Amino acid sequence: MTGTPFKGLNLIDGLWRGDGTEFATFSPSDLDHQVGTYFAASPAMADEAAEAAQRALDAWSRSNIQTRSDILRKTGDILLAKAQDIGRLLAEEEGKILADAVGETIRAGQVFHYFAGEALRHPGASLPSLRQGHSVRVDYEPVGVCLIVTPWNFPIAIPAWKIAAALAFGNTCILKPSNFTPGCAVLLAQALEAAGLPPGVLNLVNGSGRNLVPRLLARADALSFTGSTSAGRDLLEQAAPTMTKVQLELGGKNPLVVLDDADLDLAVDVALQGTWGQTGQRCTGSSRLIVTEGVHDAFVEKLTARVKALKVGHALDEASQIGPVANAGQLAKDKEFIQFALDDGCELVAGGAEIDVGHRGHYLAPTLFIGTRNDMVLNREEVFGPVAGVIKVHDLDEAIATARDCDLALSSGICTTSLSAAERFRRRSPAGMVMINAPTAGIEYHVPFGGRAPSGYGGAEQGAAAADFFTELKTTYTNHGEA
Repeated sequence: MTGTPFKGLNLIDGLWRGDGTEFATFSPSDLDHQVGTYFAASPAMADEAAEAAQRALDAWSRSNIQTRSDILRKTGDILLAKAQDIGRLLAEEEGKILADAVGETIRAGQVFHYFAGEALRHPGASLPSLRQGHSVRVDYEPVGVCLIVTPWNFPIAIPAWKIAAALAFGNTCILKPSNFTPGCAVLLAQALEAAGLPPGVLNLVNGSGRNLVPRLLARADALSFTGSTSAGRDLLEQAAPTMTKVQLELGGKNPLVVLDDADLDLAVDVALQGTWGQTGQRCTGSSRLIVTEGVHDAFVEKLTARVKALKVGHALDEASQIGPVANAGQLAKDKEFIQFALDDGCELVAGGAEIDVGHRGHYLAPTLFIGTRNDMVLNREEVFGPVAGVIKVHDLDEAIATARDCDLALSSGICTTSLSAAERFRRRSPAGMVMINAPTAGIEYHVPFGGRAPSGYGGAEQGAAAADFFTELKTTYTNHGEA
């Protein structure tokens, strides 16, 4: 790839700032291609961002809901109009194939349209009192200044669904995106600015999370974070002394159960999409494939052939079905899990090594192991890459027990033609989301999204559930006398 690198500045109180230490991003598809140049905000700039958000809070929290709705609607329009350009930058910087990157940008635009409506459907209630001559009113008020910390794997969708919800309910925001994929955050902030968002309502700071996030957290009223479980625990501890409101969307080790009565071709499609789609870099992706013995061999045969046939390549190559691993650290982690599985005696039936696709990038063949057990490292910890193992079980009871035998509880799935088996699995699964004959990684913006601790903490995201985190309840009792 050629061309001038994208230049991303920090946004503080309506001003785009190019001061600070420069850092660059490089395409995981082609490590010789510099995608962007950015400026790491200093601690003093983080303080300025927090102060700007606090100054803007009073006016924004009292702003007319039609004004908020119009700005969110226009932002969605801008994202949809620029989906191809934004998606291209996303694909270059993160490594997911262009079709997925454009699709993610479209989803971000749709999210803003949804929350434009939620701003007008603001929750609240007026209720009769139990006491004569009294009335009761329940209001949902803004939390305040919200610190939004987002990961690299969905660099525009995740900031969109957090920020759109926060703004709809009258909060101001400070966005700290991942250093691996900051470009989409800059473009999102530009879209909001172009839509008429007042200065200081959204502030964007790039740079080291270790340096900036604790400082910002100390001055925020709420934190919404998506990332690893270990990082989430650290942030929860940091928030505890000030009792700052915290929402955490964390790791998953999601099981997909395939029963003997499943539609085999559908089950293979579900496993393929849920496990290796977007290079397996989804917290909701399937990574434990739990298959009953009657269909195990046929399922493995069909799935192995499909996995081997997946085309891995440059994110901008239309022929690519899977792009590169997003960064060197994640690639090293993926390879470590492959070695764990080999050391444990698992049988490698697909992938297992880096591949040469004609570009110097982080390319790993989609990897599948069989003969794995639920107590192996491969099946206990989140890989977050294109690596999975099959666990053979006897029946539905053993499948449910195996699926439940995991600390993480984000998403789960089952493939079966039995409504009774599906309902039994649904009721017994501790995960926050259950998918029946569908990939564990498919979510929609109009319904709640989230898992149970330690996969999630502090309330679900998206849909009507977003109001629970981004607002605070106030109940008012009025003695107005006999009316």
